[in-house]
Amino acid sequence: MISDKIRPQHLERKAILYVRQSSAHQVLHNRESSALQYAMRDRLTTLGWSEIEVIDDDLGRSAAGGVQRAGFERMVAQVCLGKVGAVAAREVSRFARNSRDWQQLIEMCRVVDTVLVDQETVYAPRHGNDRLLLGLKGSLNEYELDLLRQRSLAARYEKARRGELVVSAPVGFVKAGDRYEKDPDRRVQEAISLVFDKVLELGSARQALLWFLEHNLDLPVKGKDGETAWRRPNYATIHRMIENPIYGGTYAYGKTAVAAGYDGTDVKVKIRRKARSDWLALMPNAHEGYVSWDKAEAIRKMVSSNVPTSRHHGAPKHGDALLAGLLRCRRCGRKLTLRYSGAQHHIPRYSCTRGWMDNGEPRCIAFGGLRVDDAIEGALLTVVGPGAIAAAVAAEKETRQRRDQVREALRRDLEAARYAADRAFRQYDAADPANRLVTGELEARWNKALARVAEVEAKITGHDAATVPSTADPASFATLAADFKSVWTTPTTDARLKKRIVRTVIHEVIADIDTDAAEIVLLVHWVGGVHTEIRLPRRRRGQRTSTSADVIAAVRQLVLIANDDLIAGILNRNGLVTGYGNRWTRERVTSLRSHHGIAVHKPADDGIEPWLNLNNAARLLRVAPRTLRVAAEAGEIEALHPLPDGPWVFSRAVLSTAPARAITERARQSPRHPAGLHPDQQSLFSSMT
Repeated sequence: MISDKIRPQHLERKAILYVRQSSAHQVLHNRESSALQYAMRDRLTTLGWSEIEVIDDDLGRSAAGGVQRAGFERMVAQVCLGKVGAVAAREVSRFARNSRDWQQLIEMCRVVDTVLVDQETVYAPRHGNDRLLLGLKGSLNEYELDLLRQRSLAARYEKARRGELVVSAPVGFVKAGDRYEKDPDRRVQEAISLVFDKVLELGSARQALLWFLEHNLDLPVKGKDGETAWRRPNYATIHRMIENPIYGGTYAYGKTAVAAGYDGTDVKVKIRRKARSDWLALMPNAHEGYVSWDKAEAIRKMVSSNVPTSRHHGAPKHGDALLAGLLRCRRCGRKLTLRYSGAQHHIPRYSCTRGWMDNGEPRCIAFGGLRVDDAIEGALLTVVGPGAIAAAVAAEKETRQRRDQVREALRRDLEAARYAADRAFRQYDAADPANRLVTGELEARWNKALARVAEVEAKITGHDAATVPSTADPASFATLAADFKSVWTTPTTDARLKKRIVRTVIHEVIADIDTDAAEIVLLVHWVGGVHTEIRLPRRRRGQRTSTSADVIAAVRQLVLIANDDLIAGILNRNGLVTGYGNRWTRERVTSLRSHHGIAVHKPADDGIEPWLNLNNAARLLRVAPRTLRVAAEAGEIEALHPLPDGPWVFSRAVLSTAPARAITERARQSPRHPAGLHPDQQSLFSSMT
């Protein structure tokens, strides 16, 4: 029956049959739906149209408004030109399932007087009732699609909360029903385990990457087809493994969210990572992992703290500064920055300059880092020292048990390369020799596989030649641990290792400067919750490398009786060094005197020296040197003794005082001192001359 809504002006124009299915899966498998939609051509013929155009460009495209539909846009364009008398679809939901496209189509059909046809009836948009009905159907179609989506997502999320939603498996895992299982390839398993071991050992994902690149080791990656391939590693490969909880045996879902935004030209969809507390599911020990959950979390937090932000310390670097990233200003709360100075750029200096650099605020505090590092180092050695022997024993045991990881990885590569070469040979051997088109290609593949075997064998040979067997005695580790300070201060100890030890036991150090007392105040927050305050005298610039004040005072006294050569020998005999740690020479003593304005030693012109050493002073008093030294040590006579293993210095004026005469008289009255002749004593023998 022909509807009265179809007029001759409609039949004079052509009709368009719009065919659409939402996905490629529906196009391939829902063949009956496609057949029913194409059968609408017969209905249009029955209604009186002779010219019918079928638009099926949008097969496999959704009508929800998220994708571009070239066929729908072409249909609307022809309607706008007034060339279409009717647009038809099996159901009106095939046209659009979003209000924007649906209302656009209805409005254009109303303007140019085009009817809409489905399997049930004919709609004339110029009729108010039909327009109302079409509006309701469009809203219902949009709501139906949204309802179906919500039901699907609810079922998906519920399955994820049970830990049974397995969408895809990352490299190192395979899907086994509703759970993950480790890849059966032992080469893949050991390569991923090696990644976590190296990150934990070196303390940084970047350092682990450099180790893999240094030894030319490949890592597995999963391609778009799901197959595992071996490639040169990059930072993203290692970092994704560390951040993914699946490698710690944990099921996780809902880690990301889709955020749509308009950039002025088009709607852009971005994927952002959600906070861990907002994840839909996080179930530890859901399957077998490559490391334990606790170990995976420790590695993840360690790598996250390597980012040099306000909340994290940053990764340990090669610089000598021990507290880089640990110091925080007590006045403004910002982290102190570090820079190196000196001719060799090895003298650290900590300063709080972020407020000045970012906002133009006044500078807070700044101080040299050598004395601060020494103080923290001393406190650290006191804490760590008792456990050094136990740590050395554990390290020695681990050293014995550890295999050569590089050689093991190369051995696995060689085994895989030999398998590939053997497989290529079997394929070549099974081919018909007369078919040169096939055997030529198989022979090239075989040769390529053999070249790969030779390449890996050469790597193993070079590694064995470069590896030097350890000759260290395991018992020496315990000996070194007993003197942990010498191990710590040796120049060969890696600065990054020392910083990692510091960050293991120290959470943060709050720094301030007491201007009145001229002191640096450090509040050490230990990891265990204990706080220690350390106060250090604030040095002027260059004061660390200056000569000790005790040495300068000793030189001031030694120049009274000795020249520069003798002074240098006395200082060296007492184990004293310059500010730079060098031995004393005549030139260095001369430079020290000149810098501090100390007069040079000059013998008296008349031979009467105002200052005497022990031997000359004893000779002047006519007593034994030991007698005079004992008296000076007892404080009976005033004397100078600058250094423990050095000379005594006596003033000639002091040697003529009453205490000096008392020492002389006591020495002469001693039974061990030979008595001289008394002037009043008479001789029993007459003179023979």
